[in-house]
Amino acid sequence: MTLAVRISFVLSVTLFLGYGVSCLFMGAMIEEFARYDLSRFRRLVGSLEVLGALGLLASLVIPLLVFPSAGGLALLMALGVLTRVRVRDPWIEAIPATVLMVINLFLCVAALQGVQVGR
Repeated sequence: MTLAVRISFVLSVTLFLGYGVSCLFMGAMIEEFARYDLSRFRRLVGSLEVLGALGLLASLVIPLLVFPSAGGLALLMALGVLTRVRVRDPWIEAIPATVLMVINLFLCVAALQGVQVGR
C-alpha cells in the first residue's frame, strides 16, 4: 500500500468517525442541520458517516469494502458541498467537505486499481 493511500485511509476513518459521532450527539450539529433546513437528516448523515468509516476499517479484512465505503463517503461529501452552495455559505466553509470528498475518491480509484489498504 502506498503512503498516500495509508494517509488517506487513516484521515478518512478518523475524521468520519469524529464527524459522525458529533453529528449524532453534539448540540452544535443539531443547530447546523437546522440552519440547512435538514434537521430530519442529521441522524441519517451521522450514521452513514460512522458506517462508512467502519466499512473502511472492515476493508482491512474484506478488501472489497473499500470501494463502496469510500464511494458512499465521497457521495455524502459531494452532497455536503452542494448544501453549502445552496445556503450560500462562503466557499471556505466547503473546503473540509471538498477535501474529504477528494480523499475518498482517491481511495475509490486506488481500490479500482487493486491497491489494498490492508497490505
